[in-house]
Order: sequence, then structure tokens, then C-alpha cells
Amino acid sequence: MSEPQLSIRSSKARDLAHALARRTGQPINRLVELALEHYDQELRSDKTRYPMDAVWDLAAEDRRNIPAGATSAHDEFYDENGLPM
Repeated sequence: MSEPQLSIRSSKARDLAHALARRTGQPINRLVELALEHYDQELRSDKTRYPMDAVWDLAAEDRRNIPAGATSAHDEFYDENGLPM
């Protein structure tokens, strides 16, 4: 059974990968794995977060504080006909 393939059409990426492979003795596929793992760890750390990540974290934190069974219907603001009071 053959390994899944990843094709990156970039001469810059190819040149960097080959140069790193020569310098480190690592196969290119391992270098790509290491680079992706490093980038993933960087994105997960607080130092290189995207602003939207903070919004999602706040939403998740706030969601944990909502009591079970709570709704966002706001029925207390509307009459029996669905009109604002």
C-alpha cells in the first residue's frame, strides 16, 4: 500500500525543501511534517494568535456559564402576538 501523496507546486518550496534536506540529512517528507507540526503549534500558542481566535475563546467560555435549558428566545420582550412590548 502506498503512502498518500501531497503535491505542492512551488519552486520556492521545492528549493527550500531540497536545501534543508541536504543540510539536515532528513527526507523531504519528514521536513514537511516537522514544518507543519511547528506551524500548528505556533498557531495554537498565544504568541501568534489571530484576533478571531480570541473571539471564539470568549464565546466558548461564555457558553460554559449558560445554565442547562436556557434559551435565547427572549419571550419576555414580546406579547402573545409576537410583537415587542
